[in-house]
Amino acid sequence: MSDTTNANTALNASLNANQPTATAGQAGPLDINQIQAILPHRYPFLLIDRVLEIERKKKIVAIKNVTINEPFFAGHFPGYPIMPGVLIVEAMAQAGGAMLLTEVEDRNNKLIVFTGIEKARFRRPVVPGDQLRIEVVTLSWKAGASRIAVRMEGKAFVNGKLVCDGTVSAQLVNLNRGGKNSESPAEPTE
Repeated sequence: MSDTTNANTALNASLNANQPTATAGQAGPLDINQIQAILPHRYPFLLIDRVLEIERKKKIVAIKNVTINEPFFAGHFPGYPIMPGVLIVEAMAQAGGAMLLTEVEDRNNKLIVFTGIEKARFRRPVVPGDQLRIEVVTLSWKAGASRIAVRMEGKAFVNGKLVCDGTVSAQLVNLNRGGKNSESPAEPTE
C-alpha cells in the first residue's frame, strides 16, 4: 500500500471516528500529516498547520503558526517582518480547499484552483509569533458531473482580533497523467 493510500485511509478513519452521531457531518481536529494527505501543497507553501474543526460542506477552522523562519520574512520587510496579506488569503483558500477535498474520494486525481478573490481587507499586521485562526464558511457549493465550484467567506484572527477577511472562489478540476487539466476552470459562480 502506498504512503498516500495509507494517509487517505488514516484520514478517512479520523474523519469517521470524530463524527459524533448527534452532530453528523462534523470532524476534527486534523494534524499536519492528515492535512498533507488532503492538500497537495508542501513547504514552503503549505500555510495551515492544524484543522480544529470541519463541518461538512459548511465550515472549517484552521490554525497557522507564524514564525520568523518563514522564507517570506527575509524580504517582507527586513527589520519589520510582516506576513504578506496575499499569503493570509492563500491560507484561507487552503483551509477552504481542505474542506472541499475531504468530500472527494479520488482527490489524488484532482486539483483545486483559485478562481477569484473578492472584497479582501487587511486590517492589522501579522508578525512572527502570531497564531492565525482561520475560519472559512461556505457561501455556495455547486457540484457538477466532473467538477465542484465553491464560494467561501474567510476570516483570519490573531488573539480574537480580525486581521483579514474576504471571499474566495475555487474549483475542483480533474487532472490527467499528462500534467494538464482535462478541463479549464470556469468562471466563478455566485
